[in-house]
Amino acid sequence: MRRIRTTLSLSAGFAVLVGFNPAFAQIAGEQSATENRDSNIIIVTARRQDELLAEVPASVTVFTEDMLNRTGVQQADEFVQLTAGVTIVSGTAEAGDTQINIRGINGARDAESSVALVVDGILKTNTAQLNQDQGTLRQIEILKGPQGALYGRNAAAGAIVIQTLKPGDIMEGGIKVSAAEDNTYKASGYVSMPVGDGAGLVLAGSYNTTDGFYRNRFLGNRKVVDDQEVWSVDGRFVAQLGDSTEVDAKARYADLSGASINFNTSFHLPNFAAANPAFFEDVNDHPFSYYSNIRPTNDQTTFEASVKVTHEFESATLTAWALYSDVDQALTADGTSADFARYTFPGATPASVAASNSCFATTAQLTGFPLNQPAFIGNNPIPFIFDPVNGSTFGAFGPTTCDGTQFQIREQTDISAEIRLASNGDGPLAWQIGAYFLNIDRDVGVSLGADLGQGVTSQLFNDASSSNPTSQLFADNFNTNVYAAFASIDYEIADNFDIGLALRYDIEEREVSSLVPLATDPITGTPINPGQAFGAIPDQKKTFKELQPKLSLRYGLTDTLNFYANWGIGFKSGGFNNQGSAAIVDQNFNQFIGTSIVVNDIFRKETSSAFEAGFKGSAADGAITFDLAGYYTKVDDMQLFEFYVGAFGLLRVVSNIDKVDIYGLELNANAEIVEGWDIFGSINVTESEIKANASRPYTVGNKSPHTADYTINLGSQVVAPIATSFDLVMRADYRLTGPTWFHSVQDDIGPTLFSGLLPGSALMLPAFVGDADMSVTRRNAFGVLDLRVGLEGENWNITAFADNLLDERYLNEVITAIEFGGSFISPGNLRRFGVEVGYKF
Repeated sequence: MRRIRTTLSLSAGFAVLVGFNPAFAQIAGEQSATENRDSNIIIVTARRQDELLAEVPASVTVFTEDMLNRTGVQQADEFVQLTAGVTIVSGTAEAGDTQINIRGINGARDAESSVALVVDGILKTNTAQLNQDQGTLRQIEILKGPQGALYGRNAAAGAIVIQTLKPGDIMEGGIKVSAAEDNTYKASGYVSMPVGDGAGLVLAGSYNTTDGFYRNRFLGNRKVVDDQEVWSVDGRFVAQLGDSTEVDAKARYADLSGASINFNTSFHLPNFAAANPAFFEDVNDHPFSYYSNIRPTNDQTTFEASVKVTHEFESATLTAWALYSDVDQALTADGTSADFARYTFPGATPASVAASNSCFATTAQLTGFPLNQPAFIGNNPIPFIFDPVNGSTFGAFGPTTCDGTQFQIREQTDISAEIRLASNGDGPLAWQIGAYFLNIDRDVGVSLGADLGQGVTSQLFNDASSSNPTSQLFADNFNTNVYAAFASIDYEIADNFDIGLALRYDIEEREVSSLVPLATDPITGTPINPGQAFGAIPDQKKTFKELQPKLSLRYGLTDTLNFYANWGIGFKSGGFNNQGSAAIVDQNFNQFIGTSIVVNDIFRKETSSAFEAGFKGSAADGAITFDLAGYYTKVDDMQLFEFYVGAFGLLRVVSNIDKVDIYGLELNANAEIVEGWDIFGSINVTESEIKANASRPYTVGNKSPHTADYTINLGSQVVAPIATSFDLVMRADYRLTGPTWFHSVQDDIGPTLFSGLLPGSALMLPAFVGDADMSVTRRNAFGVLDLRVGLEGENWNITAFADNLLDERYLNEVITAIEFGGSFISPGNLRRFGVEVGYKF
């Protein structure tokens, strides 16, 4: 480790607080935290080489084994909350739905992730794995800014690098169980053992279950809104084949079942507020209640297996790995079409008559039922507008059959491999070169059906004579081949000055084939997919390419202060929306209400140019440490998830925002007040501006979607001996997340489907009465306090914890459906008390 020898003099003072602040707790890549926690040498692998924290020319947040244990962190949605400048949306629609935003760059739903996930040196390929358990954790590093040149595909915003327990030459193990409110139980355990000379095995498992925070009032207060049960098993076998070769084989299986689509609707129609003030609602003031007549389900299974071979030559190390991954997801839920009366009118087919009769029957039965405002059920479902005499339509996910059903699948199989040759000497020059391949085979389907009161049939197409006839279907097979070559070189010009250059070139060849049969909607008689208006949907192909350089430098100003800077290009491939998406948007919005929305069946690649500069240092003989950084990023064709709702049903697409500028400041600092008592904090402030947006030109000047104005983390930890064999451990973490817009449309007013419907209705109102004001769709700032207090011995702990101690009510996500005139909103977690017990041997 060439850098370590030249800079050991810096490490002693700088390492004092490594076990207490994630921003400064750094460990070597293939070494466990246990092996290093008593050492003053703090090593990171941010550039895929071992180097000291003070010399890393980038912002890095790392969680050691002690940190993970004392915070209870296991998954991405937990450690993200402890990281400045990073936010997450997870599990609002389904378990695999995770979007991480790092410094203003977000992973758009239905597109590729912007954050790479690397576990034990292997790049994961499916975004659904971002918030899964990854085994027995020993270290987590969060790297901010473009990391594609070093860590590979989908690292435009950053990378999450995880190390799990590697078997050693002694037997060890552990178990941890916890119990909390809402029948929330967790259990995990592992055992690591040698299995002969130079070989070892780790077996691990986990089980989690919860009833969730919310109940369905229509279904008798059943626990079917956010309940979940998940279990997983992991195995890792490592063997030394001679003095120079190591084989590392892993396998993993996980199974999840629970609920999905944890949303309410909120309307933003100010001119309707005279009839009912709830038609113009601030999303932050919404009282959440659930009334769906369909029990939502979510099933996810994951299987993956990998093998990595490492061979040490005299002056270089060869690493090669291969990964197979299969993640299958499916969900069923209530539909979204009630407001536009899709299933209200009898038609010419038995299916449409049955759907209409079912809708009218359930509406009559529910007269006076207390629904979320402004919904109101009278004698009949009156389409489109509020009618307090006869009745009215109502929001999505209601108790009647008028909104239909939905069934969605995402089934993805990946095969990937990488070969890398890297220097392993201790001279001033370090280098690496390699190649990567990936094949993705993905089926995605969204099926809407008429609710005849007989539940959801879990298949994409059901004919008109079935109990759940399909009225709209998007279903496509996506096949992708990725080829990449990469190289990097780092040179230590002097003990206090080094520079680095990394390059990666990606080619993504994408194909899409429609899986929708030629059929008509049994309700309307139109094609089941609008893209079939002129026959079968043809296959499409598109290739996306990008060169991703990254340049970095470090200069040691003093023994305790380093200046660093880096610049890089981020890349996220373009892709295909479900075929027929562009036709739906054009017919239902541009032609009907006069909008000029640009949505394409092919969305463009996203690229970014990011610059970061900052200082890392220590003071007071290492009792105080800090990292101050500024950054500036220009994004071209930022990918954005959009959701459309209307008489056609629902539509999920990815669009592009042409140009976005992002800049900000970030500070991490911590201090040891006295031995055993540490305080720490971080703040990130991000400013952003949309510079060009052909899809929605009126949004120029608005902020980058999903980007909090600021994040502030404050915390304290006390480790106090109260007996010779155990300590009192107390930890508090407070996270304040600033105001956040979730769409490019923000403080704007625009037409909705109601604007097109009202002039032709019985009321003959002018179109502007149906316009929406989206200024009430920004999530307010919110703060969450987590507290843990317990006793900790050498190999055991008993801990009481409170998540969201102050019971802060906040929004997890706001999906703004502009032309629907409202939003689909999901609540954050409520307060939960519990106790945890752990034992290691």
